[in-house]
Amino acid sequence: MASPITIRLGRRARERIAAEGLRASDVAIVPAAAGGPKGLILNGLDLWLFGSFLKDAPRPRTLVGASIGAWRMAASAFDDPVAAHRRLAHLYAHQRYPAKVTAAYISENIRNLLDELLDGRGAEVIAHPRHHVNILTVRGTGALGRSNGVRWREMAGFLMAAAGNAVARSRLAASMERVVFHPAQDDAQWLRQPFDAFAAHFVDLATDNLRDAMQASGSIPLVLEAVTDIAGAPPGPHWDGGLIDYHLHLPYQRDPDLVLYPHFSDHIVPGWLDKSMPWRRANDAAMDNMILVSPSAAFVATLPNGKLPDRKDFTAYGQHHDTRIRHWLHAIGESERMAEAFARWCEQPDLKATLSF
Repeated sequence: MASPITIRLGRRARERIAAEGLRASDVAIVPAAAGGPKGLILNGLDLWLFGSFLKDAPRPRTLVGASIGAWRMAASAFDDPVAAHRRLAHLYAHQRYPAKVTAAYISENIRNLLDELLDGRGAEVIAHPRHHVNILTVRGTGALGRSNGVRWREMAGFLMAAAGNAVARSRLAASMERVVFHPAQDDAQWLRQPFDAFAAHFVDLATDNLRDAMQASGSIPLVLEAVTDIAGAPPGPHWDGGLIDYHLHLPYQRDPDLVLYPHFSDHIVPGWLDKSMPWRRANDAAMDNMILVSPSAAFVATLPNGKLPDRKDFTAYGQHHDTRIRHWLHAIGESERMAEAFARWCEQPDLKATLSF
């Protein structure tokens, strides 16, 4: 039977595992991509990683995410991460929207979802002694910074940003800046030395900005409203962190230990606007110490409609909410097979069964 997972290893990760095996205590960074409903397929892996594998090898770890990835990493830092991940999957899958919906309506719905996820216990996420949650947002500048919630201005600003990105990813930096919300016990030093064209701001994560940072990190332009006036953050509109960091192409090689990346794709796309540009896929030193585990094509083919849950499902299923929810819950349940397969591999890593970047 075909494996439900694909595993890719960077050069340094492969050499280390060949020499020492895979130890949870060697994992220093866990990234989590943006991607909306696609992130649901990682629920089984999240439950096992944070409920067992990493939990049994306590050490300081950086959990870094954008959009739903930020929400997943926040769930991972609760005192009971298993309950939090189950709560997130349930809340996300059970979203319902009327046929005609506004950005304000969706934004309010997401605020309520995040309030239910945090359950008044956001302090647990911020103060976790070992799992340090880093949340990425995008701050609009230039035309985007002056949009002031006016839809046509937002659209014009994003069209200008997309046009620049089509020429070169570095040109996107004229319209957007990266914002990193991090807990006081983790100064995000590995991200502070410049590694790409984007200006960066670093903000202490606290109880008065956690929900807003999570909301902003998932605020898809023209779908949700930008989040403004985030406590401690630079002024202006904050948007989905995936605009710059879709699959989180970050300088992981700066850490001497391993990066364990549960991902819904077997490749890394730097920014959301790069999705249709296969030549922009990352393949450099940033993946040297990475273990990337993703659903295999054979596994995806067994899911409802032969694909991962995705944001287009809200439109494709329309008002047939119960059918969409049933299919998404089925995919979430099937994700446990991915966790079982990866757990077996971790016990006895078979390097011949892996791919390279």
